[in-house]
Amino acid sequence: MTQRTVVFTGERQMHVKYSPIPEPTPEEVLIQTTLSAISAGTEMLVYRNQFPQDIPLDTTIEGLDKAFAYPLTYGYTTVGEIIACGKNVSESYLHQHVFAFHPHCSHFTTTPDTLIRAPQDIDDQDALFLANMETAVNLIQDGRPILGEKVLVFGQGIVGLLVTAILAKFPLKKLTAVDTIELRRNAAIEAGAHQSIMPEALTDADFDLVFELSGNPAVLNTAIDRVGYGGRIIIGSWYGQKQAALNLGGRFHRNRVQIMSSQVSTIAPELTAHWDKARRFNVAWDMIRQVTPSRWISHRFAVESAAQAYQLLDTQPETALQVVFTYS
Repeated sequence: MTQRTVVFTGERQMHVKYSPIPEPTPEEVLIQTTLSAISAGTEMLVYRNQFPQDIPLDTTIEGLDKAFAYPLTYGYTTVGEIIACGKNVSESYLHQHVFAFHPHCSHFTTTPDTLIRAPQDIDDQDALFLANMETAVNLIQDGRPILGEKVLVFGQGIVGLLVTAILAKFPLKKLTAVDTIELRRNAAIEAGAHQSIMPEALTDADFDLVFELSGNPAVLNTAIDRVGYGGRIIIGSWYGQKQAALNLGGRFHRNRVQIMSSQVSTIAPELTAHWDKARRFNVAWDMIRQVTPSRWISHRFAVESAAQAYQLLDTQPETALQVVFTYS
């Protein structure tokens, strides 16, 4: 066997690198990946060379704390099995199934403290959604939906679907999902949305809470138009180098609209007295049990065919929900 790693080498250019399988140091373990998921919103920024040039890839993830520059490895949603331990690591770790914030790679070494053990009652296909589910939980915590509110979710990619599925458990007056892609709109109804519509079919202008998860900066103006007096807009999209030309005139100004960015790398300051990452992960695992997000895996590609997977997401996004790599 050899180590197989997805490497981005330029705009819409990539290859799979073959290397010897690494040996763990005395303090490390060796993980054999079973599945990894493409986080389409962020990874397409990398694939298309639209990632911001002035910030690190992700300061909270080991290996991604450096500035954006090709060639690079990327990805942060990996599930695998520990198959070897360094001499200073307890062999009790052997054969544990773990989640890792790690780029797409068939084998990798790391210290056990960077891994999250998957609960035994959650299989790898569902555990694969931990990162996106944590993001969805964070978005809900930032939005703070209230009994009887009208809530609107723009964008029904995987994060949008997870947000919709969690919101469907709240006693809301109305839960509306919006997306341009029929496959996603249908999945939103399955997730529990009261209605799932095209943007042009949206007529209400009194939503209490709006989540902007489409990845399209132009949608922010639509969100401002559709939120009611004193309403909240939570921005979970990362636009990369794309700019948002906002209309902050009459409706925004007079309606006291609140716009908040939501980012999963940290806990909201007002929650830190009672919440930490471990507690939020526990909630995310529980939501995975309830939602079973593996039903939204639409495509599986052997990692050797990674280029085809990114081409699909780049040119035919309407055909895909969650795309994953396999490593058998």
